[in-house]
Amino acid sequence: MVLIVESESQVVHNVDMDAALESRSGTQVVARVGAVLRAVSAHAPESMSTTAVAEATGLTRPTAHRLLTALAAEGFLDRDRAGWVPGPELFLMGTIAAERYDIAELAREHVRELARLTGESAFLSARRGDETVCLLREEGSFPIRSFVLHEGIRFPLGVASAGLAILAFLPDAERENYLSRARLETNWGDEHSGTALADRLERTRATGYAVNPGLIVEGSWGMGAAVFDERGRPAWALSLTGIESRFRDDRRRELGRALLQHAHALTQSLAHRPGR
Repeated sequence: MVLIVESESQVVHNVDMDAALESRSGTQVVARVGAVLRAVSAHAPESMSTTAVAEATGLTRPTAHRLLTALAAEGFLDRDRAGWVPGPELFLMGTIAAERYDIAELAREHVRELARLTGESAFLSARRGDETVCLLREEGSFPIRSFVLHEGIRFPLGVASAGLAILAFLPDAERENYLSRARLETNWGDEHSGTALADRLERTRATGYAVNPGLIVEGSWGMGAAVFDERGRPAWALSLTGIESRFRDDRRRELGRALLQHAHALTQSLAHRPGR
C-alpha cells in the first residue's frame, strides 16, 4: 500500500484547480447552448437540421445532437419532420422578457412611416451582445426590393448599417475592445478590416447615420440610425435598404434626415415609457 500525504497548501491548490476547471467547463457548455439556441431561432420559422446547427455553431455533429436533444427535453426546442424549431419554453420566457425589452409596438409606427415616406424597406434591429438581430420589417412601395434583411437575421456589429450605427455610438473603450477581437474581415472581406471600418465609423459619428454601400450583397445599400435607451446607450437601430440607384448622394442626405428624425422620436418615446 502506498500512502500519499499532501500538504494543506497542495490540497487547497488542487481544490482551486478543480474549481477553475469546473467553472471553465460550465462556461463552455453555456456558450454552446446559447449558440445552438441562437442558430435555431435565427432560422425560424423554418426547421433546422442537426447538421445545419453543427455547421452554424462550429460544433461536431454528435455534440450538436446531444445539446439539441437535451434542450428539447427541457422544452426549449421542439422537433418536426424536417428538424429543430424553437420550443414552448422559449415562448414563455420571451413573453416575460418582452415587458422590459420589447419596443416593437412603440417602434412599429416609425418603421411603417419610414417605409411609406421613402418607398424603401424599413427595419428595426436590436443589439444582442456583439450582434444585431432584425425585429421588424416593413416593405416600401418601390417595386424593386432588397432581401438582405429579414426578421430574425443576425449580423455582427459593424456589418449591416444598423450594427454600424450602434457600434459608432458605443463608449470609446467598449467599441475599441470589440474591434480588437472582432476580426470581421475574416468572414466579411477586406472592406471590414480595422482601417476601413474605422473610416465608416468616423463618418457615421459625423453625420449621425450609417451607410453600408453594398458590402453585404453587391448593389444592395443600407442606411441606419441608432436608437438610445434610458441610459443614453445605443441599443436599437432603424434602417432602410434598397438598390444602389436609390441611394445616390443627394437622396442619402434626405434618407439620413428621415432616419435621424424617427430615431430621435423613438428614443424620446422610450425615455418616457411608464415605469422608466
